[in-house]
Amino acid sequence: MSFHSNSRRDFLKKSALLTAGIGLSLQQSSFAAAKNKLPRWRGFNLLDFFNPDPEKGRKSKDVYFEWMADWGFDFVRIPISYPSYLDFDRSKPITPEEVMQFDERRLEEIDTLIDKCHQQKLHVSLNLHRAPGFCINAGFQEPYNLWEDQEALDAFCAHWEMWAKRYKNISSKKLSFDLVNEPFKRENPNDQHSPGGPVPVEEYRKVAQAALNTIKSVKKNRLVIADGNGGGGMAVPELADLDLHQSCRGYFPMHISHHKASWVYKDPENLKEPIWPGMHNEKYYSREDLEKHYAPWISLMEKGVGVHCGELGCYNKTPHPVFLSWFEDILDIQHAHGIGFGLWEFSGTFGVLNSGREDVDYEDWYGEKLDRKLLDLLMKYA
Repeated sequence: MSFHSNSRRDFLKKSALLTAGIGLSLQQSSFAAAKNKLPRWRGFNLLDFFNPDPEKGRKSKDVYFEWMADWGFDFVRIPISYPSYLDFDRSKPITPEEVMQFDERRLEEIDTLIDKCHQQKLHVSLNLHRAPGFCINAGFQEPYNLWEDQEALDAFCAHWEMWAKRYKNISSKKLSFDLVNEPFKRENPNDQHSPGGPVPVEEYRKVAQAALNTIKSVKKNRLVIADGNGGGGMAVPELADLDLHQSCRGYFPMHISHHKASWVYKDPENLKEPIWPGMHNEKYYSREDLEKHYAPWISLMEKGVGVHCGELGCYNKTPHPVFLSWFEDILDIQHAHGIGFGLWEFSGTFGVLNSGREDVDYEDWYGEKLDRKLLDLLMKYA
């Protein structure tokens, strides 16, 4: 099947705009884009190498890239777990000595994934979702702490040096680097529910600057992005003087985006169903709260820092109408400021395909289960 026709693409885009009732003027759109030094990329996260075990990655079908481009999207973020491209004894916890044992066969698989994206003119953001010594998600025993241990920082920089050299000849228009996913500091880094909070800014700056210097020493004009602190949601003005842009999130408030998510809540089944706008724990949440949430990110753009939303979306336990109402407010606010987005994910529990929601009347899309209402909403802002 072929989806490359410009006329078909235009038809789909116009149909989505009409369905969504969009009424933005070209003047508004140009004004918003001019304020942001990053392109307003729109697309999806692909989880092919998200799992530390490469055999457990969620492999993308070749046709997925065609569909993304045909629907009007131009961006893919690839969150990678560094053990997925190493050769080491997986029967026991990894050692510091094994953290640098790159597996060329796995690296070539990542090369192939990036090439498939580029064939469809999709910009690729390469992200270390699990970096040596840190991941927002537990489930893999780290041998040290990225924020505190020099050995971990040296390994982190060595990994980015490898990627920078490997992709030195790929244009920054086609490929950017996202240093480390959702910085956060827990008392016990290997316990998902251990207490924690934002990384002390001096520690985050040290890590970000070291990796940035490493990448820039290989290719000076490589586009590099730092995620927001505190799990991605907090703008970091303390990095504004560095040659870094920043990535926000679309998960606020988390009682909407991560309702009944077991990796967030210890007792997810006893949570009350969320509403939007509406009360939660004696506080009323509405679009106004979203505007306040993104205000620090708008301030960053006024300082000349580009902003993109590397992850956003909603787990499949949130009632679908609540999700769509909340999600449109987020997309609308980001669009008004020229901020692009990467939905987590394309196919899966947060995705437009095969999300497993029980309150969606799915459309059969070439054998996949398509959430048409969600796709139409995304295409409205694509």
